[in-house]
Amino acid sequence: QVQLVESGGGLVQTGGSLRLSCKASGRTFSSYAMGWFRQAPGKEREFVVTITRSGISTYYADSVKGRFTISRDNVMNTVVLQMNSRKPEDTAVYYCAAATRSMSSRPDDYDYWGQGTQVTVSS
Repeated sequence: QVQLVESGGGLVQTGGSLRLSCKASGRTFSSYAMGWFRQAPGKEREFVVTITRSGISTYYADSVKGRFTISRDNVMNTVVLQMNSRKPEDTAVYYCAAATRSMSSRPDDYDYWGQGTQVTVSS
Protein backbone atom coordinates (compact mmCIF):
# COMPACT_ATOMS: atom_id res chain seq x y z
CA GLN A 1 0.00 0.00 0.00
CA VAL A 2 1.07 3.59 -0.55
CA GLN A 3 0.02 6.81 1.14
CA LEU A 4 -0.10 10.03 -0.83
CA VAL A 5 -0.02 13.55 0.56
CA GLU A 6 -0.44 16.59 -1.65
CA SER A 7 0.83 20.06 -0.82
CA GLY A 8 1.32 23.41 -2.48
CA GLY A 9 -2.22 24.47 -3.15
CA GLY A 10 -3.43 28.00 -2.63
CA LEU A 11 -4.66 31.15 -4.28
CA VAL A 12 -3.05 32.46 -7.44
CA GLN A 13 -4.00 35.17 -9.89
CA THR A 14 -4.83 34.49 -13.51
CA GLY A 15 -1.62 33.99 -15.43
CA GLY A 16 0.32 33.07 -12.32
CA SER A 17 2.15 29.90 -11.44
CA LEU A 18 1.79 27.30 -8.74
CA ARG A 19 3.65 24.12 -7.92
CA LEU A 20 1.96 21.12 -6.39
CA SER A 21 3.84 18.27 -4.77
CA CYS A 22 2.75 14.77 -3.88
CA LYS A 23 4.80 12.83 -1.39
CA ALA A 24 4.43 9.05 -1.33
CA SER A 25 5.20 6.68 1.48
CA GLY A 26 4.81 2.97 1.85
CA ARG A 27 5.62 0.55 -0.91
CA THR A 28 8.15 1.28 -3.64
CA PHE A 29 7.15 4.51 -5.31
CA SER A 30 8.72 3.54 -8.62
CA SER A 31 6.26 0.65 -8.89
CA TYR A 32 3.44 3.06 -9.63
CA ALA A 33 2.39 5.14 -12.53
CA MET A 34 1.23 8.48 -11.16
CA GLY A 35 -1.46 10.89 -12.14
CA TRP A 36 -3.02 14.20 -11.23
CA PHE A 37 -6.74 14.77 -11.36
CA ARG A 38 -8.91 17.69 -10.37
CA GLN A 39 -12.47 18.25 -9.31
CA ALA A 40 -14.32 21.54 -9.43
CA PRO A 41 -17.48 22.14 -7.39
CA GLY A 42 -20.45 20.38 -8.93
CA LYS A 43 -18.33 18.62 -11.54
CA GLU A 44 -16.91 15.14 -11.97
CA ARG A 45 -13.30 14.35 -11.30
CA GLU A 46 -11.25 15.32 -14.35
CA PHE A 47 -7.98 13.91 -15.65
CA VAL A 48 -5.07 16.35 -15.77
CA VAL A 49 -1.87 14.43 -16.48
CA THR A 50 -0.19 11.08 -15.97
CA ILE A 51 3.41 9.85 -15.93
CA THR A 52 4.96 6.41 -16.28
CA ARG A 53 6.85 4.60 -13.53
CA SER A 54 10.18 5.67 -14.99
CA GLY A 55 9.08 9.21 -15.69
CA ILE A 56 10.04 8.93 -19.34
CA SER A 57 6.55 9.23 -20.78
CA THR A 58 3.75 11.63 -19.94
CA TYR A 59 0.25 12.31 -21.20
CA TYR A 60 -1.64 15.56 -20.68
CA ALA A 61 -5.25 16.59 -20.97
CA ASP A 62 -5.73 19.03 -23.83
CA SER A 63 -6.95 21.67 -21.39
CA VAL A 64 -3.56 21.88 -19.66
CA LYS A 65 -1.14 20.91 -22.42
CA GLY A 66 1.60 23.49 -22.78
CA ARG A 67 0.80 25.08 -19.42
CA PHE A 68 1.31 22.26 -16.90
CA THR A 69 4.34 20.02 -16.46
CA ILE A 70 4.57 16.81 -14.47
CA SER A 71 7.77 15.30 -13.16
CA ARG A 72 8.73 12.68 -10.64
CA ASP A 73 11.68 11.83 -8.44
CA ASN A 74 11.83 8.13 -7.62
CA VAL A 75 14.53 8.70 -5.02
CA MET A 76 12.59 11.35 -3.08
CA ASN A 77 9.25 9.58 -3.73
CA THR A 78 7.61 12.70 -5.05
CA VAL A 79 5.68 13.77 -8.08
CA VAL A 80 5.41 17.45 -8.92
CA LEU A 81 2.89 19.36 -10.99
CA GLN A 82 4.15 22.72 -12.20
CA MET A 83 1.23 24.86 -13.29
CA ASN A 84 1.86 27.99 -15.32
CA SER A 85 -0.42 30.48 -17.08
CA ARG A 86 -3.23 29.67 -14.70
CA LYS A 87 -6.82 30.29 -15.73
CA PRO A 88 -9.92 30.69 -13.56
CA GLU A 89 -11.23 27.39 -14.94
CA ASP A 90 -8.24 25.67 -13.33
CA THR A 91 -9.85 26.27 -9.94
CA ALA A 92 -10.46 22.88 -8.33
CA VAL A 93 -9.30 20.42 -5.73
CA TYR A 94 -6.27 18.67 -7.16
CA TYR A 95 -5.64 15.02 -6.37
CA CYS A 96 -2.55 12.91 -6.74
CA ALA A 97 -3.11 9.22 -7.54
CA ALA A 98 -1.06 6.05 -7.96
CA ALA A 99 -1.75 3.16 -10.32
CA THR A 100 -0.23 -0.30 -10.13
CA ARG A 101 -0.86 -0.74 -13.83
CA SER A 102 0.35 1.50 -16.61
CA MET A 103 -0.39 5.21 -16.79
CA SER A 104 -3.98 6.04 -17.51
CA SER A 105 -6.38 8.95 -17.85
CA ARG A 106 -9.21 7.00 -16.15
CA PRO A 107 -9.75 7.53 -12.42
CA ASP A 108 -10.93 3.93 -12.06
CA ASP A 109 -7.46 2.68 -13.05
CA TYR A 110 -5.89 4.28 -9.99
CA ASP A 111 -5.55 2.36 -6.76
CA TYR A 112 -4.51 5.04 -4.27
CA TRP A 113 -5.48 8.66 -3.83
CA GLY A 114 -4.32 11.59 -1.79
CA GLN A 115 -6.66 13.80 0.19
CA GLY A 116 -6.49 16.63 -2.32
CA THR A 117 -5.30 20.22 -2.21
CA GLN A 118 -7.37 23.26 -3.13
CA VAL A 119 -6.20 25.51 -5.93
CA THR A 120 -8.05 28.75 -6.61
CA VAL A 121 -7.32 31.03 -9.54
CA SER A 122 -8.68 34.53 -9.19
CA SER A 123 -9.60 36.55 -12.24
